[in-house]
Amino acid sequence: MVEICQSALPIRPWEDARLTRLPGLQPIASGEWLVQDDAYAAQMAHRIALIHSKRDTVHKLSEAARPAAVELLDTVLDALAVSQGFEISGGGVTCPDGRKVVIDRDAPLLTCGRLVQEDLVLMQKQGDEHVLTGAILCFPASWSLEEKFMKPLVRIHKPVTDYTPDIAKRVQRLFDGIQVGRPMWRANCLTYDDPELHQPRREDDRREMAPDGPTWTRVERQGMRRLPVTGAVVFSIHTYVVRNEA
Repeated sequence: MVEICQSALPIRPWEDARLTRLPGLQPIASGEWLVQDDAYAAQMAHRIALIHSKRDTVHKLSEAARPAAVELLDTVLDALAVSQGFEISGGGVTCPDGRKVVIDRDAPLLTCGRLVQEDLVLMQKQGDEHVLTGAILCFPASWSLEEKFMKPLVRIHKPVTDYTPDIAKRVQRLFDGIQVGRPMWRANCLTYDDPELHQPRREDDRREMAPDGPTWTRVERQGMRRLPVTGAVVFSIHTYVVRNEA
């Protein structure tokens, strides 16, 4: 178990009326798609360790989605070029924690995973639904990339009891409606008895909470933006964790 916490939560969705009603979408202001916080160095060290030790668990990419993944890498680099603390030059990126990351276009999602705190998921329209065609997912909150890879939205949300057919239609319309240049975000909130960021869990593996002991609040800032060339929707997840007071 690795405990990596931010000093405070910048988003408190249970207190924000804009976020409490599903789907709670808000526009992303210019320059705020990808964010860095005070846990950047620690989260990135954990991400890189997971990429090295559990690459097949945290990374999936269908060959058909490779153009979208390369476009995503370019989009990330464009965002970092104007983000404080990053320097791009000579085929590499110097990050706020001093690391130098080689830009590897043959491994676009893995490169993204070494640069930013966000997990990044590619969703592409196939027939009537968006399908998960690629992801760098180091910090899943009780779901398994292996189990969801190449599955459509309805199948991805199968174990979620509140994900009714009506909600499924609304979410699909949401993904259909994401426009180029108009990214959106929402947030959710979960309580865990374990601060570990990497919490993959299969659908039949129920998460049990210990009756006593410390707890942590986990908030996900979930972004959605459409890539202009491939039309893929990028689902980004920035994870915040804080320890709850006893």
